[in-house]
This record gives sequence, structure tokens and C-alpha cells, in this order.
Amino acid sequence: MPWHTPRISRTAPDGVRTPRRIPEFLKAASVCALVAGLLSPLSPAAQAATANTKAAAATDTKAAAAAANDYCGGQCSDILPPGQNGNATLAQILLNQAFGSMPENASNQLGPYNNLAKGHTGLTNATINTFFNDASFGVASDQVASTLKPAGRTDVTIVRDKKTGVPHITGTTRYGTEFGAGYAAAQDRLWLMDVFRHVGRGKLTPFAGGAPSNQGLEQEFWRHAPYTEADLQAQIDKAVATNGDRGRQALGDVNAYIDGINAYIDASDSGRYFPGEYVLTGHKDSITNAGTIEKFKPTDLVALASVIGALFGSGGGGEVNNALSLLAAQEKYGVTEGTKVWESFRERNDPEAALTVHDGSFPYATKPADPQGMALPDNGAVTEEPLVYDRTGSAAGTASKGVSSKATDSALSSARRGMSNALVVGGKHTASGHPIAVFGPQTGYFAPQLLMLQEIQGPGLSARGASFAGLSMYVELGRGQDYAWSATTSGQDIIDAYAVELCQDDVHYLYHGTCTPMEKIEQTNAWKPTTADSTPAGSYRMQVWRTKYGPVTHRATVGGKKVAYTTLRSSYMNEAESIIGFQMLNDPDFVKGPDTFQKAVQNINYTFNWFYADSQHTAYYNSGDNPVRAAGVDAEFPAWARAPYEWRGWNPATNAADYTPPSEHPNSIDQDYYISWNNKQAKDYPSAPWGNGSVHRGNILDDRVKRLVAAGGVTRASLTKAMAEAALVDLRAEDVVPDLLKVVNSSPVTDSAAAAAVTKLQNWVASGSKRTETSAGSKTYADADAIRILDAWWPLLVKAEFEPGLGTKLYNAMTANLPVDESPSAAHGPTGSHAGSSFQYGWWSYVDKDMRAVLGESVQGPLGRKYCGDGTLSACRTLLINTLKEAAGKTAAQVYPGDESCSAGDQWCADAIIHRTLGGIKHGKISWQNRPTFQQVVEFTSHR
Repeated sequence: MPWHTPRISRTAPDGVRTPRRIPEFLKAASVCALVAGLLSPLSPAAQAATANTKAAAATDTKAAAAAANDYCGGQCSDILPPGQNGNATLAQILLNQAFGSMPENASNQLGPYNNLAKGHTGLTNATINTFFNDASFGVASDQVASTLKPAGRTDVTIVRDKKTGVPHITGTTRYGTEFGAGYAAAQDRLWLMDVFRHVGRGKLTPFAGGAPSNQGLEQEFWRHAPYTEADLQAQIDKAVATNGDRGRQALGDVNAYIDGINAYIDASDSGRYFPGEYVLTGHKDSITNAGTIEKFKPTDLVALASVIGALFGSGGGGEVNNALSLLAAQEKYGVTEGTKVWESFRERNDPEAALTVHDGSFPYATKPADPQGMALPDNGAVTEEPLVYDRTGSAAGTASKGVSSKATDSALSSARRGMSNALVVGGKHTASGHPIAVFGPQTGYFAPQLLMLQEIQGPGLSARGASFAGLSMYVELGRGQDYAWSATTSGQDIIDAYAVELCQDDVHYLYHGTCTPMEKIEQTNAWKPTTADSTPAGSYRMQVWRTKYGPVTHRATVGGKKVAYTTLRSSYMNEAESIIGFQMLNDPDFVKGPDTFQKAVQNINYTFNWFYADSQHTAYYNSGDNPVRAAGVDAEFPAWARAPYEWRGWNPATNAADYTPPSEHPNSIDQDYYISWNNKQAKDYPSAPWGNGSVHRGNILDDRVKRLVAAGGVTRASLTKAMAEAALVDLRAEDVVPDLLKVVNSSPVTDSAAAAAVTKLQNWVASGSKRTETSAGSKTYADADAIRILDAWWPLLVKAEFEPGLGTKLYNAMTANLPVDESPSAAHGPTGSHAGSSFQYGWWSYVDKDMRAVLGESVQGPLGRKYCGDGTLSACRTLLINTLKEAAGKTAAQVYPGDESCSAGDQWCADAIIHRTLGGIKHGKISWQNRPTFQQVVEFTSHR
């Protein structure tokens, strides 16, 4: 959320004087409010000090019991910046904004996480926990920071450790355990949980104010999941009804978890230590304590789950854009040649792509030999369906189809397009003989973080790790007693677009021959100014038309017939189903090896790559409800909304269908090694995103892990170093610049400016192609000139290389499908600035294939033609030299123009990671590194 503030200067946590803002509300806040916040009757510190003393005596017993169930032998570690504590009182927020002070445990994991960027070079097994937390079960008695019996219950204890403040929840009953999990979640993330239950309902602005970023958040998610309260409840009912005892247990766990959340709301309200954002947004009065914090209910968790699923677990979509670029290619080259060109850029099954599963074929959503039911729009006929209407007040001047603020775009896309990765090596290649894994999800950098850490021990529950705030009744990514698991976003296609033929008017359509009314779902959001958000009062109405084939996204004509394009995903109306898989992962009586691990994640309907390691085995499984499409339907393009082209077995009342069986999902047990960085999963398993070709960031991991495996004797330290080194590599420099320089150097470079630039690039590539500081904390890059030159050169050379051959219309259509660049400083790229994640989306593969073709080298899966210099080596060389000279002549201020966080020309700052504020606490910048947010390093020494 935005905090509109004037600037003062202060000392940042890293010791650098930087501009700082005093919030507007600080000027108006009374001294009484500040004192009330500081001296509240039951502050969190006072609460911990007055916790049930009997619980403290049980701490050693709890630690011993946990240790007995811990088979990691002290070799499990994790990290999750910035810190465990995501709640702050009003006083703490005011002090942070004015002086940069931090609440306890709010930023204590940020420094170790950041330090790995330079500290990894000397890493040993003994120093791993300098950069990670010890993720062993339990808390030693001398490391106990607080012990609490929440709400005075005798069946659950929450112990927090001194180093991180992570909650270790131990219950003697299932209900008590889940109650404690809910209470601990609210202690650490109540405000964030409240924000995202409102985001999931498209109701953020009435809750937190009408700032453009808030409008963008609610519009983005409500557009894709416009659920009513009845829809949310129906999903709960279905999940319970279709999953027998486990479904009923899940509902019981949810209810206990919510009871714990609500108990904390009551306690923090009466004790006046609730998050200060409630005061700043007008929900509570800091003096009188008037106002309320709305209690949680089960449907809130479904709303939360819909946001998380949309961000990380819903691959596919984009069929209308695909159709537009195909039509542009056919217009340019003719139908046959244009289709060939389009397919070559799509790279839906590229033979040179890095794979996670090395053996076997897993055909899915492949290109049909004889496409059927395709509903391509007429040229120029497509319009996007508007979402927003009836703007008033501060909303009146915003584009009718929705807000697209820079802050919102970068915050959303940095999460959705995350850099989750995994490196897993089998025991026969390690020094110990036990498998080793370094893996984790990238959920973006937020303050507070979307994820939170916990340990949960109780009947049928035994795990430690990370969970999304508000969904932490189970650990979602972490470790059990003798196994660990993690995930990366897989992105296979579970979303299809349908063309519904309109009848009678624009809000009726043909369903199986009958003219059927669309369902209009709408809501009006109004807001008032708050002390946290100075946006004046305003309102607007959001409207979505729903069909049996999903919400309407576009209008068009197809062969002259008026149609509405809809989007249908298999997880739509099924957001609650995945709870069963996570329940199984936390159950030590269910997961006992790789086979049962795979069975557990088969119950997760979101699109993820799942990885597993224990002391003997490794495993992989690709989850998601992959719909069985009708024969001949091409998943890349819209299909007619007619019975022959529907998903097989599809029931529109429940959006259930026939799904491909587990054996047809990419899966493996005990492969020599696995890597994943959102790359292609397996042979013949097309990825939904564009750009999975010969150069992908997955290659950076694969090359390094392959070398380690070939040498043998892999250790936790060596595998962590491989990940950390890859996190600093510029993919373009390592895997594409050598091709470019081979063309440039095919004849002597006589131009002095070009020759100087070539030398700098060659030296950088020879030194490792990394974007790294000269020394820790220097905030100056080694090879700074080479980095600046490549950052300036890449967009220039791509445009010069491809636009003349493709033509402007087709080039623009292709870049709409896949942006050309995603360097760390490329604010114009899909991730935005300061987001960490880089090099997932770009034209690296296209440039690589084109350069090799021009050089006359072998290319599998080539582009439809040669593009650089019209395909001749000499002309291509001239093009590259001219664009290189232009790039080399650009100043740092031109390449890095500056923004609200960085001055123009500050290269390090342009790359730097900045946590997006979702509350009142802000954090300092850290150096760029391309790695997961939450990460584990695990090596189990024994098994049950």
C-alpha cells in the first residue's frame, strides 16, 4: 500500500544516508497516540513475559520429543527474509517511518539472506547457518525467547526461539494444534491476512483506501475469480463432500485455525497491541480504541487461496493474444509460411530446451495434426471486455478498463513471474551418500512477506517450513520428520479460451443450441481518505459477465459472427481442493517415501513442480488438474464453445472434468539430479509460457549441477554455492554474448569504440558473467562498464535484428507475447524494477538460434528463417557492431534513468531488491540476486 510522505534524511540500516519520508499521518498523530502505542497494557513483549509459566517447564520435554522425531541430524536449514514478525503496532510504524527502527524480528533474516551474494565463495558445511537458520525441530531451552498458552488453552503451546522468533507450535489435541497455528499466524501476519482476504473478494479499496495500487490489486484478481459468497462456500462444501474423512478433517482444521485467529484478534484488541495499520486506515481509534477488526470465517481462506492460486498455480491462458500474433504472421507471410514462423517463435516443444526430467516422454497439449474447432477472430475485431464502470470522485480520471499502476504491475508480476528454483542431487553423487536439496519458491519481496515460517507438531501433524499467511494450518513448503519438499511454478496449460456465439443481444449466448443468459456479477467499491492513504474519496463499479465457459474477457467477431471470448481454468471454482494434498504432506503417517509423496501432491490441483528428498531417495512430480481436451483442439488458440470441443467429461455446474492420469504427468524417482527454474519439465510436455528454448535460465543451474555430479562428492556447501553463483549470473552474458561476439569477431574489429566494447564484454564473460559487487557492501559492480553496455545493447540489437524481417506489426505482436528483456534493472520488463527475479522471460533463445544459423552452425528447432542482417554473416556483423557502438555511447544515467528509489546512473541501485510495502514497515535495499525468497538446504542422515 502507498504511504504518501514528505522526505527527510536518515541513516538506513546499512549505514548509508538515504532520503526518508515522514508519513502525513505522523504530523497529525497525537503524542497521546504514540504513548498509547508504546505503553499499551499488553504489548507483545509484555504478553510474552506474562505467558503461562507452566508452559515454560514443558519446553525441554517438547524439544526432546521433537528431536526424537527429527532425522535431519542438524543438517536442515532455511531462510525467509525480511523477518518472521510482520505485525507492528502504531508506535512501531511511526518510529520506523521517522527513524528507521525495526520491531523485533521484523528484519533479522534480511542480512544473512543478502550476505550470501558475496559470502558464498568461501562457504563450507560448517558455515551454512551463517546465511540460513537452523531448521531442526524444537527449541533448545537456552534458545527459548517466549512460551505461550494461547487463550489460556492447556492443549497447545507456542514457543518462539531467540534467533528468528519463529513459532514452534505443539499440541496434544488436533484442535488445539490448529488453534495454535491460527493464533501464531495472526500474531505474525494479521494485517497482511486481512489485506489479502479483501483482495480475493475484490474489496481492498473500501478496506484500505483508493490508491491506484489498491485498485489494481483488487481488479486484477477479481477479474479472474469473481466469486460470490455462495461460490466460496460451495467450494468448501465440495472439498469436504468429495474427500471423505480427510475432507471432514480439513474442515475441522480450518475451523480450529480460524478460532485461533479470532482469539488473537480479541486479545490484541482488548490489549491494544493490534497492527497499527488498523488505526491508519480508520478501522480503529488509537485513543478510544473504538472500531472493530472483523473476525475471520472459512470463506476468507478460500478467497485467500484464490489469490495464491492465481499468482503461482494457474498456467496457461493468453489464447486470444496468441491468435492475434498468428494472424499477424499469416498476414505478413501467408498462411503456410506465417504459421511456420509463428510456431518457430512459440517454441512450444523446443528440442534444445533444458529439461527437469531427463528420460521418458510425457505428451500433453501438443500441436494437433489436424486442428479442429479453432475460433480465430476477424482482423481488427477484438476488444477487451471492460471491468470498471461508473467512476466517481478520485476514481473518475482513471482508464475505464482498470488501473495499471507501475507499483501494482511490478508487485503483481514480481510474484507471479517468480524465480522459484530447485537443485536436488541423488545420494550416489554426494560425499555422504545421502541426497542433498537446495530449493525454494520465489514469492516476491514484500513487507511483510507473503510467506511465514512455523513448526507444527500435533496428532497427525509434524512439519516445519513456510506457509502463505492465512493458509498456515499446514506447512506448505518445508520438511517433515525424515523428508523435505518444495515447489516451483510449472505453468503447464490448464486454462482455455472459448468463443461463445452471441444470440439475441450481447449478454446472451448459445449453450448446446439454446440461447442462454450470461450471469452478471458486479459490486461497487467506495472509499474515503485515510491517514495511510491520502487518495480523495471515490468509487467505481466492477462488472464481470460469467458464462458456463467462464468469465468473459474479450468481444470479437469470428467469420462475421459476434462472439464473446471466455477463459476457463480447471482450478476455477475449485480453489479449496488442494487442501487435501497439503494435509497429506504434513502427515508423517502418510508420507513415508517418494511414492507416498507423489500421491500426496497428486491431490494439489494447481500447476507446480514438486521436489522431494529424504536420506535415501529423491523424487519429482508435476501437479495440476490437466483437462483432457477433445481430439483436434489446439490449446494455444480459442476454440468454439460447442460440445465437440469441450473438455472431456466436463460438468459446467461444478467445473469438473476428466483429467490426465498421474502417470501422464512428468514424474520421476531417483534421477541422478533434478533442476528447475521454471523451465520445460520433460520431453513432449509443452510449457505454457513463451520462451522455453535453447537459452533459458534453467541452463545456468543445469550446467553447474551437471558438473558437480560428474565430479562426485557433492556437499551441502557445494550445491548451495552452485545456486548462489547462478543467482548472480547474467544469462545473456553467459549463454548469448559468446554467440554475438563470434559474429562480431568473424572479421577484425577496426572501429576503436566497438573494439573497446568487445574487449570489455569478453573480459566480463571470461570472469564469469556475474553482476556482483567489487566487495561486500561496496554498491559498485565489478565489470560495471560491460554490464552497462549489455543492458543498453540488448533491446537495441533485438529490435534491429528482428523488426526489419518480421515487420513492425508482427514484431509488436510477438513482443506482446514475450518481452525482449528482463534484466535486473529492466523496469520495462515483465517483472518490473527492484523485484529480484530476472531472465525468465526474454528473446535470449531467439537471438541464440539466429546467431548460430547465421554462423552456419547446427540448430535444432530453428526459427522460420534467418533474421540478423537478412541472414548474411557480413550484414549481421555490421548490424551488431553499429548497435554495439550506439549502446557503448550511452551514459549510465541514460541506461539507468533513476526512479523514486534511485538516482540516475546508480547501476547497483537500479538492480537492487526493494521490498514492496504491504503495511507500515519499510526495509532497506539489498543487492540483486536471482534466487528464491524462502529457501531450504537439506540433507537427511537417517530414515524412520
